Amino acid sequence: MNHKRPVNLDLGSLKYPPMAIVSILHRISGLVLFLFLPLMLYFLHLSLPSAASFDALQQMLTQPFYKWVLWAFTTALVYHVIAGIRHMIMDLGIGEGLVAGRRSALIVIVLAVIATIFLGVWIW
Repeated sequence: MNHKRPVNLDLGSLKYPPMAIVSILHRISGLVLFLFLPLMLYFLHLSLPSAASFDALQQMLTQPFYKWVLWAFTTALVYHVIAGIRHMIMDLGIGEGLVAGRRSALIVIVLAVIATIFLGVWIW
């Protein structure tokens, strides 16, 4: 029996490959979408009854907290879609190798960062 094995695994000290980062973030973005969807549906509900309620929603969305919520939801949505497309392409048998998987994961990360910045500029 090896007595030098670690007792507690420190997840913060591990170096994750890009494929693992993309997969973990894909799950987190799905959770964010699930949690924020009721609020987005409420915003949609507020925008539909009349022009006055739409104007009230527009006024509410000028507040920083609601801008942050909108940014978080749209960022999660864009990331989830980009990573989901990557997963669907890999399900077709394209890019399943280690090099192609690493490259596609890095592309997803770069596209998500660019989209996040653009969404931040557009919303704020």
